[in-house]
Amino acid sequence: MIDLEHWLEAHANILIEGASAELSTDEALKRSVEESIAAFYEALAHSAQAKSPTPVRAIMIDWIEARSAPTDEQPAGLMPVLTTLKRVTWEQIRCNATSEEAVELLMESEAIFTDASNYLASLEAEALLNDMRRDLAQAQTHVQYLDKNKSDFIAVAAHELKTPLTLIEGYTNMLRGDVDEAQDPRVALMLSGIASGAVRLKEIVGDMIDVSLIEMRMLGLHFQPVWIHGLLQMVEFELSDAVHERNIQLVVKHEDLQDKPTYCDPERMHQVFQKVLYNAVKYTPDGGTITISARDLPGFTDITISDTGIGIAAENLIRIFDKFSSMTEVALHSSGKVKYKGGGPGLGLAIARGIIEAHGGSIWAESPGYDEENTPGTTFHIMVPMRSAPPEDQMALMFTLQAEFEGWE
Repeated sequence: MIDLEHWLEAHANILIEGASAELSTDEALKRSVEESIAAFYEALAHSAQAKSPTPVRAIMIDWIEARSAPTDEQPAGLMPVLTTLKRVTWEQIRCNATSEEAVELLMESEAIFTDASNYLASLEAEALLNDMRRDLAQAQTHVQYLDKNKSDFIAVAAHELKTPLTLIEGYTNMLRGDVDEAQDPRVALMLSGIASGAVRLKEIVGDMIDVSLIEMRMLGLHFQPVWIHGLLQMVEFELSDAVHERNIQLVVKHEDLQDKPTYCDPERMHQVFQKVLYNAVKYTPDGGTITISARDLPGFTDITISDTGIGIAAENLIRIFDKFSSMTEVALHSSGKVKYKGGGPGLGLAIARGIIEAHGGSIWAESPGYDEENTPGTTFHIMVPMRSAPPEDQMALMFTLQAEFEGWE
C-alpha cells in the first residue's frame, strides 16, 4: 500500500495546479503562488516521511514572516489558505486513490494538517499581538510627542502673554489715575471692564505657568508651619461673595479640623482648597450646599469637600484631574469663574493634584454618578500630610540654593 509521502510525490503536479486555481485567479501572480504551494507540498511530504510536523511548521513560519500587513478592508489571515490546501489534498486523494488507500492517506494527512492548523493559529495570534504592541508603542510615542508640544506651547504662550498683560494693567491704572471716574461713569465702566478682564486673564496665565512648572517638576515649595483651619477660613472668606451670588450655603465644620500646624507651602496649599471649592461652586445648582469637613488619619488629615451638585460620571472621576478636562460640551462653552456649569480652561483640578502630590499627599473624587436633575453630588478627598518638620529633601534643597546665592554675592 502506498504511503502519503510517495503519493504526494506522484501527484504533486495535480495538487499544485488544483490549489493554484483555487487560491489565485490572477495569471500574473499565479507563478509565485505555485512556488509557495509547491514548497508546502514538499514540506508535507517530508513531514510524512519523517513522521514529524517540523517541515510543515517551518513553512508556517515562512508564511507568517512573509505575510502582508493587515488592512481594515481585508485583515491578513492565513488559515483560509491552509484550509484550501487541505480541501484540495483530500479531493485529490478521493479521486486518485483506492478506497483502502484513501482511508490511510486521509488519516495520515489529517494528523499533519491538524497540527499545522493549531501551530498556524498560535503563530497568527502571536503575530497579531506583536502588531498591536508595535501600534500601541507608536501611538504612545505620538501621544507623548503631542503632549510635549502642547506643554511647550503652554509654557511659551504663558510667558509671552505676561508682557502685553502687564502693559494692559499698567496703562489701565494710569488712565484710571488721570480720569475722574465720578465725572465720567461711561469711561469708568469701560476701564473697570478692562481691569476686570486683565485680572481674569492674569489668573489664567498664572494657571498655565503653574501647569508647566508641575509638568517639568519645577514647582518650588516653601515649607513653613501652617494651620489648615486658618487656610480654610481664608478661602471661606474669599468665597463669600460667590456663594452669596449663587445662593449656595457653605458649611465648614471647624470642630473637625486639627488645632495643630503642619509644614507645607501655605500659598500653594491655599491654591488647592481654592481650586477645589471654586469647582464645587461651579457645578452646584443655585440653592445647593457645600460642606467642608475633616478626619484624622495616621500621618494625614483627610479634608473632604462635599457638594450637592450634578455629580461626576464614573468614567470621568480620574479624567477630571487631567489638564484641559471639562465637564461641559465645548460647543456649549461659556466662561465664568462661579457661573453654574460655566466653562474654563480646565486647569484648576490638574493644578490642585500637582500641588498636593508635590507635598506628598493625594486627591481623588467620589460620586454616585452624573445627574443634572437629581444632583447626586460629589465628594473630593484631599489628603494633607501632617508634618512636624519640613521634608529633608526640601531642607537640603533650601540650603543648597542658599549656598549658591551666597556664592553669587
